Amino acid sequence: MATGNSLQVKLYEAFKRMPSIRRFIGSRLVYTPLMAIVIFLVVMAIILGTLQVQERQQQEGSLFRELSLVKQRIQLRFINNSEALQSFSRDLAQTQNDRAGRDKVLAQIESFVLGNPEILQLIWLNDNEWRQWMVPPPARNHEWFDIVPQATDIDRELKKALFLSRETNRPAYSQVISITVPKDDPIMSERQSVFWEVISIFKDGEATGALAVMYSSQGILQYIIPPELKSQHRYSLIGKDNRVLAISSDRDTPTRSLSNETSLDFGALGPNIMLRVDTYPPPTDLTFRMLLGVVIGLSAFVVWSLWSVLKQMQVRQLTEANLRTESSFRRVLEDSMPVGIRAHDMEKRITYVNRSFSEMTGWAQEELLGLKPPFPFWPAELHEELMQKMAGALEGNAKNGIEGTIQRKNGTRIATRTFIAPLINDKGQQTGWVTSVIDISEPKKIREELSATQERFVTVLEGLDAAVSVVSIETGELLFANRYYRERFGDTAKGHIDLTGHEMDPSSIFHFEGDNVDALAGLPASALKQSNEIESEEIQLRGDTTHWYEVRRRYISWVDGHLAQLLIATDITLRKNTEELARQQEERMQFTSRLTTMGEMASSLAHELNQPLSAISNYCMGIAKRLSSTQNPLSTELVPALEKASDQAHRAGTIISRIRSFVKRSEPQSKLCNIGDIIADSVGLVEIEANRHRLKIISEIAPDIPQVQLDPVLIQQVLVNLLKNSLDSLREVYPLSSRWSAPPVKISADLETSTFPSMLRIRVTDAGAGIAESVLNRMFEPFFSTKSDGMGMGLNICRSIIESHHGRLWAKNHMDTEHTRLVGCTFTILLPLESSQITKTSIGNSNEHEQSTENNPG
Repeated sequence: MATGNSLQVKLYEAFKRMPSIRRFIGSRLVYTPLMAIVIFLVVMAIILGTLQVQERQQQEGSLFRELSLVKQRIQLRFINNSEALQSFSRDLAQTQNDRAGRDKVLAQIESFVLGNPEILQLIWLNDNEWRQWMVPPPARNHEWFDIVPQATDIDRELKKALFLSRETNRPAYSQVISITVPKDDPIMSERQSVFWEVISIFKDGEATGALAVMYSSQGILQYIIPPELKSQHRYSLIGKDNRVLAISSDRDTPTRSLSNETSLDFGALGPNIMLRVDTYPPPTDLTFRMLLGVVIGLSAFVVWSLWSVLKQMQVRQLTEANLRTESSFRRVLEDSMPVGIRAHDMEKRITYVNRSFSEMTGWAQEELLGLKPPFPFWPAELHEELMQKMAGALEGNAKNGIEGTIQRKNGTRIATRTFIAPLINDKGQQTGWVTSVIDISEPKKIREELSATQERFVTVLEGLDAAVSVVSIETGELLFANRYYRERFGDTAKGHIDLTGHEMDPSSIFHFEGDNVDALAGLPASALKQSNEIESEEIQLRGDTTHWYEVRRRYISWVDGHLAQLLIATDITLRKNTEELARQQEERMQFTSRLTTMGEMASSLAHELNQPLSAISNYCMGIAKRLSSTQNPLSTELVPALEKASDQAHRAGTIISRIRSFVKRSEPQSKLCNIGDIIADSVGLVEIEANRHRLKIISEIAPDIPQVQLDPVLIQQVLVNLLKNSLDSLREVYPLSSRWSAPPVKISADLETSTFPSMLRIRVTDAGAGIAESVLNRMFEPFFSTKSDGMGMGLNICRSIIESHHGRLWAKNHMDTEHTRLVGCTFTILLPLESSQITKTSIGNSNEHEQSTENNPG
């Protein structure tokens, strides 16, 4: 580059002296035609020789420019095609599992092939080198290049290009293949010489296929070179051993035609192809021109000669202006670039630096020219290291550039990345190297800050007392795990999958082949929708020791764009053990509550048992007296008395049996029961206390209620508690003297048909004082009671029993017609009609507890 610039300066200085030469020519030649006649022959020979030489030079210059233009068009077309194919390969890799997206990409590829007629065939190969798709599509299930005599060579060159492309991750070309085709076939004539270009398709760093493009050598000349250039010159593509691969025209060129050739640069993996151009110059007859000039005469010849000289001067002046413009443009372009550029000769001496490099180092251009390494802008302690890096880069071992440090003239330092390329002259010889230097201080600083931020983030995650892991949805690979996870579950994804309950196990939902994009159908909806909601659940893992974990998970997009699952698991074993102890305590309280209830009923039970026993005694005594006072048996009078005695005895036995079954310790047993019998037994147990307080209980049982699978003892326990609470509420509202007007407590059972499926509904309704709003929200909480001597566990145990049967229990107040005060309350129970197993973990062994009748918030 420095040599070219010095040549431009010399030409510019020479052109600055040309006005004196033009003035001399104008005064001596234009205005002195007699001198021209005297020296006619000499001038004629000189002028004709000069014109011929100049004409040839112009033709050669024009030929070189047109050859360079055609070369640039061809190389630019291949560069654009390669970039387009690389873009298509990335799109195919990204849409491998998206059929709609892949079809869109294939349509773009087909449009691309139709817009580039020099391409004979485009093939999409999978990772096994099988043809998945091609354009144009095959005719009769085969392609023309599979049946030509050179089909083996075509396939071998394609495999070589595939191997090179996969190894280098770059576009690779095959060598040109000559095919024997019929000469009378115009279509096959374009296929006489072809070569492949292969673009590998990579996904996650692995080659998953390739795009192979077959180029026609004849098509390159036919479709890329403009017709106006082909009409003036003949272009040829030359392969190895000077073999003609393609030619733009069959017309022969004359022996005096000019020729030039250059190599087509398709990259390091491109084919060896030369581009040659031949001219069709018009025939020139110097003898005819000389005779014609003598005949026409001296004056006409002088005029023509002067006119030719003036035209040449105009062309020269135009060339000068163009050269000055181009030189100024290049200088401005180099000085305006933010990239520092310097040139070295073969001895590594600096021959050129641009303004940006001078500003980057703080050294002037004059101070840097001619210097050899080590350079003054290299830090002294890094001389040896930078010398080694520069030597390796000059040998071509640093394709991605080399990182270094530049010390500015004021002592400050900046981080740089340097790229080195050989400097080739117009003869194809290397005259040195060109280096481009980029200031990467700011990007490097940003990378260091990002690295520090990531280190802090990882430190926080490693210090958490919870297992954090990320697993790929597609491969099942463990992408991240913190210290807590590694200590508990190791370095595999097994612990993650166990904590998710094997919901996203890749072995069950991600085995698919080829284009089966429906394989993702097994994913949860939250994964496909990329929901931001976090799912939370409790998981029990059994091993040497049982552990409980609270698992929170969500689906995220990983750094590479693929779907992954984030999981945070917190060990809650201690909390679960505490809950288990609380559950056991609650079971003991149930048993205690039931014993307390039976203690309260003891006095009423004794009173009621005394009455039938007294009646039996009286009847028996009356019968005895009657029999003793008369001599005839009075059977008609004895029978009613004996029947009454028998009824009273039966009633006493029934009461005792109910109390014994209520307090009997046994395991929860679920069986088909008639809810009417359970309600009748419950009413019988509570009716004793109701009669003692002058209150009534009525029951209404719907006739169409089927038998229900439940534990009769537990349900009876709930009903007894609710009935006693209703009686207590009535006692508070109605004093003893006015209880004759108190409405009875009503217990009813029917079917709730507003739900699906239908459920059994039990309602206990009273006309008491109702439940205050402040109490209504807390009445089912454990240890909450409105009574001074209550334990606050009655209603909580009732709800636990109902929920263990998969049912519901709630309370609702009743208002008077003016909606000014509470006039009662209804407790409603809903139980499923279908068979369901009682959840023992919800209530435990209920018979170890005693029902509390003291938790009546109303």
